[in-house]
Amino acid sequence: MTGTALVVGASGIVGSATVDALMEKGWRVYGLARRPLSREDMTPVAVDLQDKAATADALSGLRPDAVFITTWLRQDSEAENIRVNAAMVRNLLDALRPGQSTRHVALVTGLKHYLGPFEAYGKGALPQTPFREDQGRLEVENFYYAQEDELFAAAERDGFSWSVHRPHTVIGMAVGNAMNMGTTLAVYATLCKETGRPFRFPGSAAQWNGLTDMTDARLLARHLLWAATTPSARNEAFNVVNGDVFRWSWMWGRIAQWFGLEPTDFDGSVQPLEAQMADAGPVWQSIAEREGLVEPNLSRLSSPWHTDADLGRPIEVVTDMSKSRKLGFTDYQPTDDAFFDLFTRLRAGRIIP
Repeated sequence: MTGTALVVGASGIVGSATVDALMEKGWRVYGLARRPLSREDMTPVAVDLQDKAATADALSGLRPDAVFITTWLRQDSEAENIRVNAAMVRNLLDALRPGQSTRHVALVTGLKHYLGPFEAYGKGALPQTPFREDQGRLEVENFYYAQEDELFAAAERDGFSWSVHRPHTVIGMAVGNAMNMGTTLAVYATLCKETGRPFRFPGSAAQWNGLTDMTDARLLARHLLWAATTPSARNEAFNVVNGDVFRWSWMWGRIAQWFGLEPTDFDGSVQPLEAQMADAGPVWQSIAEREGLVEPNLSRLSSPWHTDADLGRPIEVVTDMSKSRKLGFTDYQPTDDAFFDLFTRLRAGRIIP
């Protein structure tokens, strides 16, 4: 199956990978963002989904067969996260309703479905790992649930199928994203090499010693396309991870080696990147000017708050993929190679030296 696709959040880590996957399969692609990137063979749609009228106007002539929602806006509280992000999904689907063309809508959320929102992240009564899709919702307000509810209501009303995709931390290529561990660690390693600062794991002993997994954006994009074109995957929620598991006590050394660094022994204490990188803006600007890098603004490259949240969790996090495997999605991506591929692309794109 091919057709016309609308990728919402096309400039982000997941959105840009989804555009690539769709183009590779011959889809006609519209890429929606507040400031969409200019890409060959992708038609940009510039609109702020918070503006209901503007969204309706921007999408009035579009007739997508499939819609991929890969974006969200971070707010100061979970109540605001719910209000804003639910409204964005609602405004989008309301704007597409008159065209009556949409056959499938995919929504990307994540493991906060099981771990709770940032205000209660990894706290309270949590389901056992490995996380499985049938474990249901926590007894706490969560903007992922609000987004799902908007999707389910619109699907019931308008007759399209849906899929929900729950990746773990996503590794992928984009600039200016709120959640970007791969680029954040690349920038941190570069700063350590420049200043002689120890390349120290910033997180918790639970993460250092425990098992975990991650999600390559390219694998997630293939999973989105698979669910949109596989009848047995319709109206289902799926976990999406690379397929391997690792301990940060192993991965940290692998990342250090790629950058030519010696990792510092982990002493068990948490030393967040947000504090470690708080004064690094001028240093990065100096590196960027000297090396001819394309982005001298450190805040547009790194998201230490998000990396701290993941690496500081007090619990082991492992995700079950059996549901997708049973239905035929068997893609696999070694996570260390996902990091190395990203670092290579960052270097080729003059984002890191």
